[in-house]
Amino acid sequence: MPEWTIAKTWQGEPLSPQEIIRVRSFKEKDQLCISLEAPFHGDPPPALQPGSTDKLWQYEVVELFLVGINGDYLEIEMGPHGHYLVLKLSGVRCVEKMHIPMKYSARISGNTWQGEGRISLEHLPKNCARANAFAIHGEKGKRRFLCAFPVGGDVPDFHKPELFPPFSF
Repeated sequence: MPEWTIAKTWQGEPLSPQEIIRVRSFKEKDQLCISLEAPFHGDPPPALQPGSTDKLWQYEVVELFLVGINGDYLEIEMGPHGHYLVLKLSGVRCVEKMHIPMKYSARISGNTWQGEGRISLEHLPKNCARANAFAIHGEKGKRRFLCAFPVGGDVPDFHKPELFPPFSF
């Protein structure tokens, strides 16, 4: 079962133990199952009902990127209030399809939250070869950008699939 531990900032600085996030995935029949456990930072939810939500990265969120050998990738965003967004990209920031369906639920318990999602395997890139997990939280000028495998740079930018480590199911 693949697992990612988000324990660093996007620049590689270690997080405090209270800020660490765990993301797990596995295949079950024709679905990719994802579960996560994360600290809840109390960011306000989007002003929409839970479900597929545009620009979820502007809120408290955990993201999983799965990259195929041809560079296509799936970006799966999950929030603590039941919002999610799944995007299929045919290259860096080239959105091919938005609002891919996912069964998703989240629950907040004190200062932590858990999320569970299921998405059809048909939406995954062919021959997944690389992956990375990220998290964002905080409001306005106090945003935190976190990574399982840091991607560096001058500004936070998670769309660097060529820097993600090898991955396979």
